[in-house]
Amino acid sequence: MDLRGDKFNVEKLYKLFKACNGYTTDTREIKGGEMFFALKGENFDANEFAAHAVERGAKCCVVDNIHVYENCTEDLTDKLIVVDDSLEAFRALAKHHRSLFDIPVIGITGTNGKTTTKEMINAVLSTKYKVTCTQGNRNNHIGVPMTLLEITPETEIAVVEMGANHPGEITSSVNLAMPTCGLVTNVGQAHLEGFGSFEGVKKTKGELYDWLSEHGGLAFYDVDNEYLDGMVRERKGLQLMPYGVDYSGIRVLKTSRVNPYLTMEIEVADVVSRITTRLIGSYNATNVAAALAVGGYFEVDFDSAVAAIEAYVPSNSRSQLIDTGRNIVILDAYNANASSMNAALDNFAATSFPNKALVLGDMLELGKYSKDAHAEILAKARKITNEIYLVGASEFKAVAAEGDLVFDTSLQLKEFFRKLQPEGKTILIKGSNATRLPLIMEVL
Repeated sequence: MDLRGDKFNVEKLYKLFKACNGYTTDTREIKGGEMFFALKGENFDANEFAAHAVERGAKCCVVDNIHVYENCTEDLTDKLIVVDDSLEAFRALAKHHRSLFDIPVIGITGTNGKTTTKEMINAVLSTKYKVTCTQGNRNNHIGVPMTLLEITPETEIAVVEMGANHPGEITSSVNLAMPTCGLVTNVGQAHLEGFGSFEGVKKTKGELYDWLSEHGGLAFYDVDNEYLDGMVRERKGLQLMPYGVDYSGIRVLKTSRVNPYLTMEIEVADVVSRITTRLIGSYNATNVAAALAVGGYFEVDFDSAVAAIEAYVPSNSRSQLIDTGRNIVILDAYNANASSMNAALDNFAATSFPNKALVLGDMLELGKYSKDAHAEILAKARKITNEIYLVGASEFKAVAAEGDLVFDTSLQLKEFFRKLQPEGKTILIKGSNATRLPLIMEVL
């Protein structure tokens, strides 16, 4: 079927989609009857796998290479839907699907903490509602439509995480998701190479607020954060729901070696409640406050919300505390930028753990700000411990002093630790995902 140019009709595509057993963008996930979307990446073109997708049982394939369509066998032609752009067809399909549901959709973005906040909000809301939520970190131009296509007639609330490293990306995501309310966790120094400046970060993250203000939506916002407070008040027509650690009178208790996890006290209806999380880092208190605020707005019982937050266990190298038997490791290496790195170091410095060591990986995509940011982080690290291991072929290496232990890759550090056999240490591991720091866990 040829749906290029003026022939493209999202309703026709959607009718074909509804006759399929879901969708996939990966031939390895085909179980039978799916609509396969042939997307392109930096190192692949899935148009080349259309025939293979059919062989594995795909009911039809959306392709954007006319040569695949023209040069295939007649049997395969009947299963191909050729469009101008497979990705844009995929996104249009997701937007159309979303438009058919009159439900609350919560958009979540921010420099740091958006995935942790999203997971806790999902946990809280799931105590009362059927929630469709972004899985893992599928928050980009492909992940957002994936989440939207998972909305079913049983879904009562959708929670959609939205990431960005260039201006306009949040606008692109909200145009698909059409959120009814939203939350920006914070704004900080990340992806500055793409955003150009901190003001560029604010503008892009604020695109979620722009959508909500234009469509009469509600913004949950950290009133304690001067940047967010200013951003929401600049936008007319935006309904506001404030939250915050100070605003809510939350008291963050001191951690100890016995209980290293974030523990908080909050007074609600003259009753002081203690919340003992499985999160590492006092900076997560704001994320907890956000989850409580969203839960409160949607009338989730407070005790149920607290229980959900306490039961949440972080994963995927985010604020994880791991006892390896030989060392205590705080693994926070999914991503890193100047803001999150500073917060992690401040928290690590405040803990009472003995024999502290730091494994710090390069912070990427900071552009012209990179050298100064890495120098500042290294200076702060030196005030915490003398045992510092730096990983990365460029950024920390450029500011390291003679005698610093710098490794181009995590594999090199892994071999170093294999020989060193560290024991009895408390080690914070923090760096950008591309530095692959979790690889060293095997030898700690």
